[in-house]
Amino acid sequence: MRGMPSAAERSHDIVLFGATGFTGGLVADYLAEHAPDGLRWALAGRNPGKLERVRAGLADAHPEKPSLADLPLLVADASDEAGLADVAASTRVVITTVGPYQQFGAPLVAACAAAGTDYVDLTGEPEFVDRMYVDHHATALASGARLVHACGFDSIPHDLGAYFTIEQLAAACGGEITDPVRMRGVVRAGASFSGGTFHSALGAFSRARQMKEAHAARRRVESRPEGRRSRAVGGKPQRDSELGYWLLPMPTIDPFVVARSGAALDAYGPDFHYSHYAGTKTLHYAVGGALGVGALALAAQVPPLRNQLLKRVPQGEGPSEQRREKSWFTVDFVAETAPAAGEPVRVWTRVSGGDPGYTETAKMLAESALCLALDDLPTTSGQVTTATAMGDALLRRLQDAGMGFEVG
Repeated sequence: MRGMPSAAERSHDIVLFGATGFTGGLVADYLAEHAPDGLRWALAGRNPGKLERVRAGLADAHPEKPSLADLPLLVADASDEAGLADVAASTRVVITTVGPYQQFGAPLVAACAAAGTDYVDLTGEPEFVDRMYVDHHATALASGARLVHACGFDSIPHDLGAYFTIEQLAAACGGEITDPVRMRGVVRAGASFSGGTFHSALGAFSRARQMKEAHAARRRVESRPEGRRSRAVGGKPQRDSELGYWLLPMPTIDPFVVARSGAALDAYGPDFHYSHYAGTKTLHYAVGGALGVGALALAAQVPPLRNQLLKRVPQGEGPSEQRREKSWFTVDFVAETAPAAGEPVRVWTRVSGGDPGYTETAKMLAESALCLALDDLPTTSGQVTTATAMGDALLRRLQDAGMGFEVG
């Protein structure tokens, strides 16, 4: 668009918005340790005093990097449209950890779409993502901005895990998938959930009607691939004899993100179906999990009860470093072709890592921003998934950073 500064004219490569929060602080720590020399990055938030304390903490933690003491600080509130426009226009990539995104996120998405600025967040809120597509995808297409939601545990292990699995399946098929593919992803974790995730989940449960309306509005304007299809298919509770787990369907954003990658990329074959589950070793835990999710969904419909639950799990706080070090996750993927004749081809892969809600999420979010800012990537714009926008480049970054992507 005319009037927008080019990448070379912008003051920063990356701006981290929300640096004073718990997860934002972890992203800042990761960038301080892993960003390459010469990366121009800045901290942004609404409280200048807190931003200064974050900057001072980074400088103290990394005395070998004296430039951290001079990190630029940008002051803007999540509702300050003019301030957010200035932030977006100053940088090539914005990272935001300020949620719940349904409540606070839209103005920054709008600013990035208008400024041609790449954007990453860690939302897992389907309604927010669908509304942002309807409101800002066309603007981002015109400006060249890449709006990449769900760059944390929602939904990188699932989206890039499915992408990695498709690569292995294609290799087993001789280099190209020509038959329908059925894939299931099964996630397991031992970790504390974040306050932000809890607030976002209760918000989504309380807005079932609005979420359905946003999904329908997106479907009315979103194009579909010609001559092929990709779908998220809801599964049923069942015993998976191959993996050895009881499976409980997961009502999260992840299967929709995977299916959107399948729609955007021909490599997923002519007919791609994906189902998403939580896996437990015993039926007892599967039933308990289903009852727990159901109880939260019901509580979210009663405002006084919902407010009490939100007060009990505050945002901006998280578990100790010692607790995070003991946390873990795995996602198993089983994919199989369904040929009209002949034997099916089958692969089994696994994505694994440490603490999903905080440590690994901060890593994934930061590496996504670094990937957009620094790597040679496919030409894309608009609202795109991690697999579509970054694919192999982000996969390599995460492997180098210690996340496991393995063939079973």
